[in-house]
Amino acid sequence: MFEFGRDLKRLFGVEAEAKSAWREGLTGGDTSLLELLETPLLANEARSADVAASRLGSKDRGTRLLEAAVIWRELARRTGDATALRKGAAQAEAALKIFETERRQDGQAAARCEQVMLALQGADLFGDEGLVAAAMSTLARTPANHRTALCGALWATLEGRAAMVDGDLDRALAAVQAFEAPLRALAAAKRAKGGGTRLLLADQRATRIDLILSCSTRLKDRALAELAASEAKTALEGLDPDFEPLAWGRLECLRGAALVHLGDLDGEIARIAEGVQAITDAGQVFSLDHSPMDWARAQALLGAALQTLGEATTSERVFEQAVSAYDRATQILKVQPALALRAQVANNRALCLARCAELTADLAVLDAAELAFKAELAEVRGARDPASWAVAQMNLARLYEARVEITGRDDGRLARAGVALAAALDIFSELGLRSLTDLAAQSLQRLQRAPAV
Repeated sequence: MFEFGRDLKRLFGVEAEAKSAWREGLTGGDTSLLELLETPLLANEARSADVAASRLGSKDRGTRLLEAAVIWRELARRTGDATALRKGAAQAEAALKIFETERRQDGQAAARCEQVMLALQGADLFGDEGLVAAAMSTLARTPANHRTALCGALWATLEGRAAMVDGDLDRALAAVQAFEAPLRALAAAKRAKGGGTRLLLADQRATRIDLILSCSTRLKDRALAELAASEAKTALEGLDPDFEPLAWGRLECLRGAALVHLGDLDGEIARIAEGVQAITDAGQVFSLDHSPMDWARAQALLGAALQTLGEATTSERVFEQAVSAYDRATQILKVQPALALRAQVANNRALCLARCAELTADLAVLDAAELAFKAELAEVRGARDPASWAVAQMNLARLYEARVEITGRDDGRLARAGVALAAALDIFSELGLRSLTDLAAQSLQRLQRAPAV
């Protein structure tokens, strides 16, 4: 066990790269090896990094703090744990203060980049897009002549996210273009340094591909979907799922999502099925011990892909498989009720159940689903866990709508759906969960536009 880090570095040939890093922990400060650690070991690595950074007389303490922040961010990404995210933010802030005192512009730029990545992680996990504005303010404080390639890539990320929130697709496409120069610079750095830079490049490429795919979905643009699939395939080259499982799996999931979208645009069931298979393959490199959140994201994406295939084939069996995928994702997501992905999964699961009922004309499916959501509402106290309570209300409302659509009769369920959605909207607004607020508002608007029955 104690030789594990040394063996890993020998395997990857990165001893020279980590000479200046702290020598405690399994990786010895080499972030390129973090992907191989399971979650419990990663948590130990983060605590070890904290110890190294807090030791009196520690050499280059700012760098040690920054290294600790990176590990806490990775732990938050894999577990959805807000506490890990806060610890990472605290370490990055402490590192920035030291670099400011030492007047080290390179260190300040690196610390601000880490703060931005932590903010983006929070926005991804908890749907708080207000963090994006804060991150833009943080990154803007880095002088132009000290901005690194990572600064450029992160600025493009922030611009793209802000543009998508505002519905400004021209600005979003401009952000896609803004990635090109920083990615070329990171690719050059990868050839020179390797290790962690290789994974950083893969992560930034994944961000650009995700933005391209989002633009394609909004515009229903086939060329953009093809570009996303092509760039994902290119980014996968040089990555080995045995040694870089998380980076490889995330990119393969994006490639699969792009193929599903292409098949949906073209009406090609074979292309959708190809995307489903790619996502299935990607999900197999993740494990619950290694990265529970990546596993859950893969299952949620598989559910969405199967949902698209179900719409294309009108097969209730495929919708049932989608429900099963969503159920697997929920087993992880329910541990962190405020996760934005949980609401999306619950909403899509309700839609799949509704489609199963429509295709089979079996209202018993809706009866079972309604009972499940009502049981969840009875179990989850609104005051204790308002986010979970509001998610259950929103999805119960969707099932009420589905019953009215199937039967063509409104026995008061639409009114109950409106009350449930309004309550969910209020809760999400109070909690500042913007993405969930938008989802509830869209559902309420759809209900209000529905014709009377």
